[in-house]
Amino acid sequence: MLSAFGPLLALLLACVFFASQSDRFLTAANFSLILQQVMVVGVIAIGQTLIVLTAGIDLSCGMVMALGSIVMSKAAVDHGMNAGAAITCGMLATVAFGFLNGALVTFVRLPSFIVTLGTLNIVFAITQIYSQSQTVSGLPDALVALGETFNLGGTTVTYGSLLMLGLYFLVWLALRETAAGRHVYAVGNNAEAARLMGIPTRQLILGVYTFAGLMYGVAALLAIARTGVGDPQAGQTDNLESITAVVLGGTSLFGGRGVILGTLVGALIVGVFRNGLTLMGVASVYQILITGILVILAVATDQLSRRQGLRP
Repeated sequence: MLSAFGPLLALLLACVFFASQSDRFLTAANFSLILQQVMVVGVIAIGQTLIVLTAGIDLSCGMVMALGSIVMSKAAVDHGMNAGAAITCGMLATVAFGFLNGALVTFVRLPSFIVTLGTLNIVFAITQIYSQSQTVSGLPDALVALGETFNLGGTTVTYGSLLMLGLYFLVWLALRETAAGRHVYAVGNNAEAARLMGIPTRQLILGVYTFAGLMYGVAALLAIARTGVGDPQAGQTDNLESITAVVLGGTSLFGGRGVILGTLVGALIVGVFRNGLTLMGVASVYQILITGILVILAVATDQLSRRQGLRP
């Protein structure tokens, strides 16, 4: 119960606190800004959640996203591809690394922590070499279209924010209503028991990592739309930020337990804290400190609830 409603309660309490500290916090325009600020990490965290639900972890997600953004940008600017072809190339790159991570975890049976730590460094190097450590600018309008805004009740909202919310809803439905979604939880709870029940655990985990790669590709497109450039330095902290969102959202790092919508709440908690503290004039270093404390508290809560569940 605590893992389900705790994150939402924490988000509401944070909003009440910051609303009392700043008149600018409790406005539609500010909430729209928070959504824009979390949309990239929020989409990365979708893939991270699915991996964590299978008792894995992905440390390479941020750098895979950065590679995808560079591939898309250079394909459009340097090679003259139309936006659709450029986006496809970037998506193929992120999906390929997702597949590689999954193959190493499932068929070579390497720990996901080690695999994705290695991939992080490999992808970082490839991104820097391919981009020559240069930002790619002059992108076609179609490539940054998701950064455009529309008016909703007098508030400007980006299309990218709506895309993030839509993806969360679709993945929530898939996990809740499909056999594959239920199998993800079963594998996370006990992979061997799931295998004995006839669930193709290797193929499922491979599919989860590959789908996560697709989410990193979508996040790459959102990063381009938000900044207007392809940045080879992007994503270097997104792996930790996505894990933070997953943990704060109530998903167990031991796998098999969690709700994808909780991850959205976790990402919003981080966004609300950073936004609120900024409005209060608090230095960014303290924002990082508070985020770290929140992560430790969330993991401690998960550990305590797990121990209670194991008691006879």
